[in-house]
Amino acid sequence: MIVGIGVGSEPDKVARTVERAGSQVRIVCYCCPGAMAGFPVESRESERPWEAFIADLMEGRIDAAVRGTLPANDTLKCLKKACGVEHLERIALLETAAGVRFLLAPVGVDEGWTIPERIALTTKARAIATALGLSDRVAVLSGGRFGDVGRHREVDRSMADAELVARLGNAEHREILIEDAVKECGAVIAPNGIAGNLIFRTLTFLGGGAGHGAPVVNIDRIFVDTSRASPDYTSAVLLAASMAKK
Repeated sequence: MIVGIGVGSEPDKVARTVERAGSQVRIVCYCCPGAMAGFPVESRESERPWEAFIADLMEGRIDAAVRGTLPANDTLKCLKKACGVEHLERIALLETAAGVRFLLAPVGVDEGWTIPERIALTTKARAIATALGLSDRVAVLSGGRFGDVGRHREVDRSMADAELVARLGNAEHREILIEDAVKECGAVIAPNGIAGNLIFRTLTFLGGGAGHGAPVVNIDRIFVDTSRASPDYTSAVLLAASMAKK
């Protein structure tokens, strides 16, 4: 099993990841020439490492990929082009400060804006949750409680949309109560990409939680996106390896 990881800034983070996860999976670092010099890691160097990284993923020279610290715009643009998709759908594996793990989607501001997109995310999130040993129950969030109907037209629309997504996606409309949903459901579907991104950032950057990577779920390769704010990418590498095995 070979997992590739991208190296842009902060190579020490990637080296720490290799040290922590390297005994469980073979890791190859993709970087600019000399970027990992002095670190005991296997690396493949290129002036445009994101292109070499995605090419090796598409051609099967690595089993899975983790973005690591490569620049998001260059890497994800290259991935979209190689996979022939206009946008990427990601589902993040998160952990609360109390140790509760759950999947969250959509997490990109341009994702999950239509009902069909959110229904598709419920199906994909359920499959990943099951593979990871989480509950297969999926919670669909909306902009308020049932008692808030009539307070604002956007709240009403959000709740009606969530009811439809839940019914067609075999999921549960859990209103705005994410704090209860994560106790019982393995995956949470936010009302839209902005809301999902705010949940992700609030939990991981302000709430003492952690992000373990966000697999891209609308391509036929295993690619786990990451935040450069993470202290290291051990969890993301192990997640990618686990998905590749299954």
